[in-house]
Amino acid sequence: MTLPALPEESFRRVLCVVAHPDDMEYGTSAAVARWTTRGIEVGYLLLTRGEAGMPNPPEETARLRVAEQQAACAVVGVQHLTILEHPDGVLVYGLDLRRDICREIRRFKPDTVLSSGYAIETPYGFDQADHRAAGLATLDAVRDAGNRWVFPEQVDDEELEPHSVRWLIVPGLADFGATHGVEVTGEPLRRGVASLKAHAAYLAALPDHPAPEDFIPKFTAMSGKAMDVEHAVLFRAHDLQAPPELFTEAVQD
Repeated sequence: MTLPALPEESFRRVLCVVAHPDDMEYGTSAAVARWTTRGIEVGYLLLTRGEAGMPNPPEETARLRVAEQQAACAVVGVQHLTILEHPDGVLVYGLDLRRDICREIRRFKPDTVLSSGYAIETPYGFDQADHRAAGLATLDAVRDAGNRWVFPEQVDDEELEPHSVRWLIVPGLADFGATHGVEVTGEPLRRGVASLKAHAAYLAALPDHPAPEDFIPKFTAMSGKAMDVEHAVLFRAHDLQAPPELFTEAVQD
């Protein structure tokens, strides 16, 4: 079955929540490049500064990786970048993390939130702990943001209104739960590759890391087959405002 395109014609504002600098750039930023070109406002929320990702002293690494993330954002047209200072490598799922993500959702008011996954095991092996914590906390924060009585101090003291998100999307694969895709053939893919190349110092510190232009097009070409296009990025998309499928079937019966 050919996967359908994401309903991006309904997107106005997308918030991408990830754990580290560079997490968006392993293919997903090609979809971001397409969205920003079409007038969709995209914001990034990074939960850490990535200070544990290089052999340099942590503060030096943090400054370097933040600068590289800013450059990567510029490549794909992202102007709204928020970077928190939760500890890299030991990100903890809990109320503090949910509170911070909820705050950014209420500030940015996205109709769509893009998150990392929260499964322990993936097709690539066991997922990194920070990614899992970020994905689960984002899932919960999306619901928190719409409830006036969850983190009410943000409403009462910070004057942030509750906000309900329509779509939650998570990067996926054709054989691993993907439901929709975004074609990125051409310029979006070129900019996506360039956005990962902006993390030059980080990539240089990783032994035997392949060049972005060598592996990202291969990955997007594999995903493109699921949409019957040349290059694509795939997602699992959840319409949070639709009734549960089981409930719909029961009513119809």
